[in-house]
Amino acid sequence: MNEGRQQPNDPVDAIIGQWAAVRPDLDTRAMEVFGRIHRLSRTMGDRMEKAYEPYGVSRGEFDVLATLRRSGEPYTLSPRRLSATLMLTTGGMTGRLDKLERAGLLRRSPDPHDRRGLQVTLTEKGLDVIDRAVGAGLAAQTEALSHLDDEKAGQLAGLLRELLAGTREPGI
Repeated sequence: MNEGRQQPNDPVDAIIGQWAAVRPDLDTRAMEVFGRIHRLSRTMGDRMEKAYEPYGVSRGEFDVLATLRRSGEPYTLSPRRLSATLMLTTGGMTGRLDKLERAGLLRRSPDPHDRRGLQVTLTEKGLDVIDRAVGAGLAAQTEALSHLDDEKAGQLAGLLRELLAGTREPGI
């Protein structure tokens, strides 16, 4: 409840109610939080796919392009560094890179500092696509947050940061 007002029921409330009926001994606070986080993640994942679709990239491909863009000029990283940043296997990364290279959004070239290595670089077309796609994605996220005022959005961001920090495995 918030400020004495009844919050609207959602599907998680129904699940919590069912558990309360059959197992009143359970403390379901964690289920309330993580059930909502899971549903929110799935809903926003679908919205992000739709936001990126006009630019011809999936969420996973967006992540590759965005990682290169955020690296700054010359927008170049090794496939190994991309894999580590995105927590992907090298096989999973290769498939994404193949598709993005065929679309002309990036290019692979020999690494001048390592004869055995490669570099992945955004093309001008890739730079244009990621700059437009990130704007569309942020617009979708901003719209989803629009029913929260700035203070509540800031509180939520802080609480989620704190929760995430408490769930990290040591050394990560």
